[in-house]
Amino acid sequence: MIHRVSCEMGGKTLTIETGKLAKQADGSVFVSYGDTRVLVTACSNKEPRKGADFFPLTVEFSEKFYAAGKIPGSFHKREGRPTQEATLSARMIDRPIRPLFPEGYFHDTQVVASVLSVDAEADVDVAAAVGASAALHISDIPFNSPTAACRMGRINGQFVVNPTWKQIDSGETDMEILIAGTKNAIMMVEGGAREIPEDEVLEAIIRGHKEIQKVVEVIDELRKLCGKPKREFTPEAIEATIKTKVETQAKAAIQKALKTKEKHTRYELVGAAKKATVEALVPASLVETKPDEASKLEGDVKTAFDLLQYNLMREMILSEKVRIDGRDTTTIRPISVEAGLLPRTHGSALFTRGETQVLATVTFGTSDDEQIVDTMFQNSMRKFMLHYNFPPFSVGETGRMGGQSRREIGHGALAERSIKAMMPAYEKFPYTVRLVCETLESNGSSSMGSVCSSSMALMDAGAPFAKPVAGIAMGLIKEGSRVAILSDILGDEDHLGDMDFKVAGTKDGITGIQMDIKIEGVDEQIMKSALAQARQGRLHILGEMSKAIEAPRTEMSKFAPRITTISVPVDKIREVIGSGGKVIKDIIAQTGCKIDINDDGKVNIASNDGVAAQKAIDIIKSIIAEVEVGKIYKGFVKKIVDFGAFIGVLPNQDGLLHISEIAHERVNNVLDYLKEGDEVEVKVIEVDKAGKIRLSRKVLLPAPEGHAPRAGGGENRGGGDRDRGPRPLKR
Repeated sequence: MIHRVSCEMGGKTLTIETGKLAKQADGSVFVSYGDTRVLVTACSNKEPRKGADFFPLTVEFSEKFYAAGKIPGSFHKREGRPTQEATLSARMIDRPIRPLFPEGYFHDTQVVASVLSVDAEADVDVAAAVGASAALHISDIPFNSPTAACRMGRINGQFVVNPTWKQIDSGETDMEILIAGTKNAIMMVEGGAREIPEDEVLEAIIRGHKEIQKVVEVIDELRKLCGKPKREFTPEAIEATIKTKVETQAKAAIQKALKTKEKHTRYELVGAAKKATVEALVPASLVETKPDEASKLEGDVKTAFDLLQYNLMREMILSEKVRIDGRDTTTIRPISVEAGLLPRTHGSALFTRGETQVLATVTFGTSDDEQIVDTMFQNSMRKFMLHYNFPPFSVGETGRMGGQSRREIGHGALAERSIKAMMPAYEKFPYTVRLVCETLESNGSSSMGSVCSSSMALMDAGAPFAKPVAGIAMGLIKEGSRVAILSDILGDEDHLGDMDFKVAGTKDGITGIQMDIKIEGVDEQIMKSALAQARQGRLHILGEMSKAIEAPRTEMSKFAPRITTISVPVDKIREVIGSGGKVIKDIIAQTGCKIDINDDGKVNIASNDGVAAQKAIDIIKSIIAEVEVGKIYKGFVKKIVDFGAFIGVLPNQDGLLHISEIAHERVNNVLDYLKEGDEVEVKVIEVDKAGKIRLSRKVLLPAPEGHAPRAGGGENRGGGDRDRGPRPLKR
């Protein structure tokens, strides 16, 4: 039987339907929003993964190019590996639902959102996120609460629910924030803004949550209509006696480790304490005689140890107001900054905060370096890129190098969004810009370290970057009514805490924001306090960054291309390009410059050699130049005819030098004075309505002795024999 529920969202009808498609999945819904159609399925294995100590959830966002009436641009003409945009969409679906599965649920679970029809006017990410929650909620898979999502924008000061792709891409909206949550709490925030104050960002999030509550109600309604009974799942409980023994054995060692500032020393102490606890509580005789029983006991001991470490760290912060590295809740770790580190890059900066260190480099390029973006509904060129790398040595480990993880793509996108808000318009700074952030050390919030180092690197490169941008990661420890908000969290505080809330911006407002929650949501008051505390931390970090560089350098690196922009009349573009591109190719060959011509007549000339760039500019200007009456030109004789010569005064512009204008004396044969290829100086004496150009050479020559202008009109203004007076009669 088909069941269907609907509600209004952002001026469009959102419909969730089940019972028609993909019926063998544990949960399946077909979401309609505008002309967007997304099929979302959820499946979970009946048996847990052997040896798993984490929840094996995977979320796939499956782009189908036919959904937008497109054929993929790849060689194979079929969809391949997920695009960066698809990966980011999958992450946004995953993050709010992951905390809502029961603790200890180690069954392989997969959510697949297949985009079957895409409407750029109806948000496909929102439809997919709603579908994922609905598919899980109506299935028999253990899932604690339905979620929903919406995107908030702001146009001319007015909040907009689910702005269109065109409004976002064109910059019409100065805010773009995706919010996900349950009926009672916010679970995830992801987005960017153009220096929006904290209170206005918070207002957008609260308004978005009200939209989410409407959708959660209809998902609940759908479950009442057709929901399956949930599978019985009870996580394996650890015996109280084992917990007590572990606490007695390990508590003092863990407490000592938790008060050790240096990360690797702390990890070594924790590792040694865990090993000693296992050896003390799992007898060697049991390992020899009953290996299966010993293995289970060892697993329980390790789980109890991890739980004890989790509780001790949280209690230390909540009761003693002291964090792992000895800081209070608002203090930022020591910061070290350096700009201009690398001599051959176009710009570079190193940002170190505690044990997190990021090196950022800037490379300027031309339009040849733009990235092709080919997605379901995008076919454009990307002029600004930020790539984030997280090599295994940054955490003192070995591992596979090459390719980007979903985490790297997500962190890079957040940093890119945060920086892009302050980048100059392409019209004012016509460069393709690539930032690369290399994480050299990591102990908490390398993505925000990337924002800080990128900001400094751009200023070091001489980009007209409006204002420096800094970022900070906030954490949360919440036990009942006891709450601690932490500024500039460590890796352990992220791992053992309840929230990772990243905020980036200038001194005047937010440019990037991302929040992930591990508990069942946070309320408005916690978010308000976290945003205020983040702002104070951000201002402190900006002050530290200014010690390395306060403003963009006035000169770009000598290794960076210089781009000069000139304009040509639109009707002259064809002349600059030439037939088959012959003219523009010739200019490039002569000068070595890169030259891009836009349809609006803007010409970007890029070169490291200022002389070569000027030569290219001069050639182009000569091509588009219009001859002026009375102006003197040096031209070349292009063709000799009986009545004169045609002179190339400008590229593609020839004028007639009449035989009567070659010399003061009578000229009987043009070849006595000129030959093809000769350089000759001429003056423009007339341009008629048809655009024909008349030239004179003799007006530039000294007049012979005794020569006087003819009566009635000065120097020979006419043509032929008329300028030489009456002709004698022939008898």
